[in-house]
Amino acid sequence: MSHPSRRSRGPFSGWDAFRELEDLRSRMEYLMHSTFPFPGDDFSEAGTAGTWTPPADVEDTGDAHVVELELAGVDKDQINVEISDGELVVHGEVEERERMGVVRRHTRHVGRFHYRTTLPPNADTEHISAELTNGVLTVRVPRTGKSTPRRIEITG
Repeated sequence: MSHPSRRSRGPFSGWDAFRELEDLRSRMEYLMHSTFPFPGDDFSEAGTAGTWTPPADVEDTGDAHVVELELAGVDKDQINVEISDGELVVHGEVEERERMGVVRRHTRHVGRFHYRTTLPPNADTEHISAELTNGVLTVRVPRTGKSTPRRIEITG
């Protein structure tokens, strides 16, 4: 009797540890900010139970840090991109559209969204660009150059 062939490369094929860690970090951040609101945080406002984090890819291209967020159906006027304390913060709101019929299934996110990621230490925050194309927000953070380690003389 023959068995179907397995094409996996091991027990963890298809599993992305970094994506899992980023998802865990986002969930923990949301939990902390919703439980213990900090002044000035988007999560500290009333009615944020529906706040969600959009799916994102973060890529290091060598000369830039590129973040792509899926924001289908969101107009650029509904998105805020900010730099705060060495972090890239993207937040906004997807408004529920008016419907004429009975909604049988609702799986798309609506309401406030919030995404935050730490930038590398050599990020050039003065030349950041953001572009919204086909429902994908691409934020490009160029690097200032490679920081080289150097020895510091001790005096005294």
